[in-house]
Amino acid sequence: MPFAAIMLHFLEQTHMWFKNLQIYRLTGSFKYTPEVLHDRLLERAARACGSLETSTIGWDQPLGRHGSQLTHATGGCIMICARREERLVPSSVVREQLEEKVADLEEREGRRAGRREKGEIKDEIIQDLLPRAFIKSTRVYAYIDTRNDWLLVDEASAKRAEELITLLRETLGTLPLRPLEVEEAPASVMTAWLQGKLPPEEFQPLEECELRDPSEERAVVRCSHQDLQSEEIQVHIKAGKQVVKIALEWHERLSLLLTDEFAIKRLRFLEVIQEEAAEVSADDAAARFDADFALMSLELGRFLPRLIGQFGGS
Repeated sequence: MPFAAIMLHFLEQTHMWFKNLQIYRLTGSFKYTPEVLHDRLLERAARACGSLETSTIGWDQPLGRHGSQLTHATGGCIMICARREERLVPSSVVREQLEEKVADLEEREGRRAGRREKGEIKDEIIQDLLPRAFIKSTRVYAYIDTRNDWLLVDEASAKRAEELITLLRETLGTLPLRPLEVEEAPASVMTAWLQGKLPPEEFQPLEECELRDPSEERAVVRCSHQDLQSEEIQVHIKAGKQVVKIALEWHERLSLLLTDEFAIKRLRFLEVIQEEAAEVSADDAAARFDADFALMSLELGRFLPRLIGQFGGS
């Protein structure tokens, strides 16, 4: 298949292919089938913001307008999607109106407005603006891998991932889950990689990393398009800096940026996987989603145990 056609296929499907990973470990077996989980998620289905609500969050169809179910399952993995809607009230508008109202009050009554009074005026302004505010909708995708006992969230921010997890806990009542734990500190292992203790050949460090002094958070060096084995990098490491981010490639199939919190960012499925995905025929959007989800979850199911194992995890 021509490369341009492969790229077109991949770009059309980017809503499904994860770009980030926050990794959590299920500490007990996940007892819900996709069908039962769908029924439970219905109890907290996404809805539009009311006229005086600042935000709402609930469950949406992973397939969007192409699906009706709140779960999508393949090969022991269950995809879910949280949708957050929030009304956007520009802070500059609130500030301008607040300044005007406070000035009018102080001129009319000949006194200074107190902090509490200003807060009450600000709340009134926001409540007045909310019904006319624009609504922003964002989606966060995650899937439960019942074979490996993982919950993987496509989110660069741990805080946003926790928002989805909190919603899932509230929906199910309980969720035996914890962040992934490894025996060796990621920063120590990644630093050792650049000191000559290279990872297995399947993990190829790329020309990008970030170093930080543990004793001084603001002492940061960011390197891009640079040989990570160079003397310049070694000088920073000898001075006490540790690697807190490093770009890697795995088997020429995945590339990513790994952080010292064991979060994966800028995850990319490379040309080999793009070709495999493009070769799978699909009659509609649901079939396309299913095929791509199966390929992605299978690939991550092979990759993550190998990566986690480099840090003493399992």
